[in-house]
Amino acid sequence: MIQLIRKYKSVLLFILTFLGVYLVLSFLYTQYLNIDFSESYYPDYITHRVAGQSEWLIDKMGYSSIIEPHDLEPSMKLFIEGVFVARVVEGCNAISVIILFASFVLAFFQGWGKTFSFICIGSVLIYGINILRIAILSIGLYTYPEYKAILHDIVFPGIIYGLVVFLWVFWVSRFKKQKS
Repeated sequence: MIQLIRKYKSVLLFILTFLGVYLVLSFLYTQYLNIDFSESYYPDYITHRVAGQSEWLIDKMGYSSIIEPHDLEPSMKLFIEGVFVARVVEGCNAISVIILFASFVLAFFQGWGKTFSFICIGSVLIYGINILRIAILSIGLYTYPEYKAILHDIVFPGIIYGLVVFLWVFWVSRFKKQKS
């Protein structure tokens, strides 16, 4: 058994680091979500900001948009040209994706400076692409409502997760080069 552990030490260390960081960050995020936010940042600060930034971007793309708190659930309703097109819920704010991204990067730790810098740059990139994704998805839902399922369930999750995989591959390839 000990030989097996020694043989797969790096794999086990990766898995334990990834799971440990993921569980700790997810726990902290859950605690954050339990904070009672005022009505000015409903349903939570980050989700509210994402909805507002998406609204701003949609307006910059030439559409009239507005957000308002949903009265039946913790989300923001997003309207384009007066038509309700989407709900921005906690799952739309990319924090869970950023936690997943950061956990993986930390599992391939390359020193505090490089690792922390890459997590910060990657997180900002994921957050920004997520705002763009929500804006384009909302415009797509407004323009082509008949394609809601494929746009929401396949195309646009593929964008955000595709970016995360690309960043992971980039990080691991740098990790391998430095080990050589």
